[in-house]
Amino acid sequence: MNAAETFRRRAAEGDTVSLQYIGTLDDGRIFDRTTDEAPLVFTLGAGEVFPALEEAVTGMAPGEAKNVFIPAAAAYGPRRKENVLTLKREIFPPGRDISPGQKLSLRFSDGSERLMLVVGVAEGEVTLDGNHALAGQDLTFALRVDRIE
Repeated sequence: MNAAETFRRRAAEGDTVSLQYIGTLDDGRIFDRTTDEAPLVFTLGAGEVFPALEEAVTGMAPGEAKNVFIPAAAAYGPRRKENVLTLKREIFPPGRDISPGQKLSLRFSDGSERLMLVVGVAEGEVTLDGNHALAGQDLTFALRVDRIE
């Protein structure tokens, strides 16, 4: 480490960091990326991103880049069967078009709401998936810290 690197500020809890990233899956497919106009900005320790990403950024300096592998369990968790529901079509408003790929907000008896993806429509039934789209996926981030405030 040279003298200039010794005195560079490093990201620590409470700092707001601005970073660029490209997120890929095991097969190399890009699932998300930032742009120069829209970097990812978050405060370390505030729970705005999953803890494994916060941990990866902690200690980095502006201009520093690295690749970070985050297993599914430390990202969006596993896909859970209990998050897939098959409901009777009759509970939805009559005449409402429901088709696979559509997102619906469901209100549960406890008052909570959840955004669900329609994954199947069969005669008299609608199957909804409440898992995050990246649940069960290992993620790799190529990231670079641009700024620390």
